[in-house]
Amino acid sequence: MFDRESLIAEARRIRAGIEAMSAFVPDELAVTVPTLFPAWISEGHEYTIGDRVQYGGSLYRCLTAHTSQASWTPDAASSLWVHIDDPAVEWPEWRQPAGSTDAYTKGAKVSHNGKHWTSDVDANVWEPPTQWTEVPAE
Repeated sequence: MFDRESLIAEARRIRAGIEAMSAFVPDELAVTVPTLFPAWISEGHEYTIGDRVQYGGSLYRCLTAHTSQASWTPDAASSLWVHIDDPAVEWPEWRQPAGSTDAYTKGAKVSHNGKHWTSDVDANVWEPPTQWTEVPAE
C-alpha cells in the first residue's frame, strides 16, 4: 500500500517519463495531445530549439534557444516560438511567420479576414493577399 507522498512521487516519475517520451512524437500527433507536454515556465527556464510546451490551450515549438522571461510568452514571442496547428483544421488562422523557420510552404492553406487563401510560393512570410491566392467559398 502506498502512502500519499509515495503516490505523489510515483506520479511525478510517471509524468517525467511521459514528457521524455513525448519528444519523439511528431508535431502532427503531438498537437492532438498537448497535455503530454509540459506547461510553459515563465521565468528562468532554459529552452532549446525543438522543445515543445503547452500554453493557453495550444502547443508551441521553440525556434531559438533562450532563457524564459514572463514577457516572452509563446503566443507573443514569434521569434522564439511557433504555434503548432492541428492538421485536422483544413483552414487554420493565418499567423505572421517569424522568418524562414516557420514560413508557409507553397500550397499551404489559411483563413484570414474571413477568406480562405493558398500560398503561391515556398517560404511565404507575407500577409494575404500578397503571395496568396484567394479560394472562393464552396
